[in-house]
Amino acid sequence: MAEKRKRSWKKIVLWVIGILVIIFAVIQAIPYGRTGHTNPPVTNAFAWTDPQAEAIARASCYDCHSNEVDWWWATSIAPFSWLAQADVDGGREELNFSEYAGRPSLEEFQEVVHGEMPPFQYTIIHPGAKLTDAERQTLIEGYADGLAAFSGASNGGAKLTAEQAQLLIRYYTR
Repeated sequence: MAEKRKRSWKKIVLWVIGILVIIFAVIQAIPYGRTGHTNPPVTNAFAWTDPQAEAIARASCYDCHSNEVDWWWATSIAPFSWLAQADVDGGREELNFSEYAGRPSLEEFQEVVHGEMPPFQYTIIHPGAKLTDAERQTLIEGYADGLAAFSGASNGGAKLTAEQAQLLIRYYTR
C-alpha cells in the first residue's frame, strides 16, 4: 500500500510538471511584451546639468523612463516579457527622459524618488540600481536644476537664477 502511494505521488508530480511545461509553451504564443522591443528615437532629452545626477538616473531610471531601454534576454520570454513591457510602458507614460515635456513637477519627482522608485522587482535583477540617501538627494537636485533650465527655455529664455533654483531645491527636499 505504501508503495502504491509513493507511485501515485510521483505520478501527480509528473503530471503537474507536464502541465506547467505545456502552459509555459502556450503562453510563448502571446506576443505582448516581445514584439515591441525597440527604442523610439530620443526627441527631447532631459537636459541634465549635473553629470553625477545623470549617471545615477541612467543607472537607476532609464530602463523604464526613457527610449534608451536595455532589453535583456529574459524580456523576450513570457511571462517576464509581459512584466517588463508593462513597467516600461507605465514608466514612459509617467516620465520619459527621452521625450521630456516638463512633467512631473519637482514635488512629484521628489515624492516618487523618496518612495517607490526604483521598484523592488527591478532592484532584484539590477541590485546596482538601489539608491542611497545621498544618491536620492543628488538625483533630486539634478532634476531640479534640469527642470529650472527647461522652464527657462520654455518661458522665452527667462531662466531661474542659481539662487532661485537652490531655494526651490530646499523647499521641495525638506
